[in-house]
Amino acid sequence: MTTKIFCDIADLDQIRKFNKKKIVKGFTTNPSLMRKAGAKNYKLYSKKILKICKTKPVSLEVFGDDYVNMKKQALEINKWGKNVYVKIPVLNSKGKFMGKIITELNRKNIKLNITAVYSSKQVKMILKKIKSNTKVIISIFIGRLADTGRDPISMVKDCIKVCKKYNNIEILWASTREPYNYIQAKKIGCKIITIPPSIIEKIESFKFLSDKNLSIATVKGFLKDSSLSKFKV
Repeated sequence: MTTKIFCDIADLDQIRKFNKKKIVKGFTTNPSLMRKAGAKNYKLYSKKILKICKTKPVSLEVFGDDYVNMKKQALEINKWGKNVYVKIPVLNSKGKFMGKIITELNRKNIKLNITAVYSSKQVKMILKKIKSNTKVIISIFIGRLADTGRDPISMVKDCIKVCKKYNNIEILWASTREPYNYIQAKKIGCKIITIPPSIIEKIESFKFLSDKNLSIATVKGFLKDSSLSKFKV
């Protein structure tokens, strides 16, 4: 199956560059990436992103930590463009499930990207709150889960299986760590993977090399650096 690549970034120059690439089908961002990119005004900066990316889906995250503020921000963000997906965390910082706001926004036909998901249990909780056929992305932070020493693949397969009967729901592989994650995402049937720019560029240049040629290229690199450093034993 085809796995769509979304670019995970907030830098405006990078968005201009990657918006031109056919391989990139959308964009995801978050408050941390926005801050890193130097955003001072969330609304104005988001609108600059949407001015560059007018048709591809763009996920913009709320940063309220309770129902009232999440709803207020979500309704406002949704107005900024027809290609906007409003990102809602599955839990707030106090560990409360955001099921009420998920249901309400879904019933208002607002496209959602439900983020910071780490388990099939959380996915099943989300599914119980989806009441309309409006598009929903569920972002599972597979890389971060693997960082804790756990193998996330079987869990993600379970999530994909339980979501199959929902035509409006797409499982997204988030927190990509290496180019091979794209191959893994395709193999298990993730509909979307969100990837930082540097890894997208490596995927674009995928080419098969034999084990012999990989060994030779590696050793040549070692020889070059030892020569440049004038190492002696």
